[in-house]
Amino acid sequence: MSTLPQHQWQQNRPTPQTSGLNRPMAWIGVMLLAMLVAVSLARWSGLDTRTPDAAVQWQRDLQFRDLPGGDIAVLDSASGQPVARFTGEQGFLRSTLRALARERHREKIGSDAPFVLIGRTDGRLTLQDPSTGQRIDLESFGPSNAAVFAGLRLAGTDKAPWTSTP
Repeated sequence: MSTLPQHQWQQNRPTPQTSGLNRPMAWIGVMLLAMLVAVSLARWSGLDTRTPDAAVQWQRDLQFRDLPGGDIAVLDSASGQPVARFTGEQGFLRSTLRALARERHREKIGSDAPFVLIGRTDGRLTLQDPSTGQRIDLESFGPSNAAVFAGLRLAGTDKAPWTSTP
């Protein structure tokens, strides 16, 4: 009970409506619905959202082997010669290879088939498993992680940047 006197302007004041939507919220809902319809139409029309791959500049078939001490040996698939050896944790290398090996295990494919490291003309790197069709676009994980695999391009060859010539 109010003890204050009622004034004319207080008696005719409309009560606020809380049951309906206000106009800005309705517009937000309309915009969200319109975006949902646009995305659905794009998906159903078959629009491909991936950027097409650039041409292959180079590729190298590599095999990766676990060594008894926990190291990883990288072998050139054509010659069978070791080209690199990774020691220590090597988190990105191990997790990338583990993801591809898991798919091989799931499809009951042996580990003898090589992986293909592909360098593209736009500078992107892809590690592909021809046995399963799986691929990992390495540049997606940042330049330092892609550099782990980029060093394998010339590893074990006389063109390798760290090879010293007498």
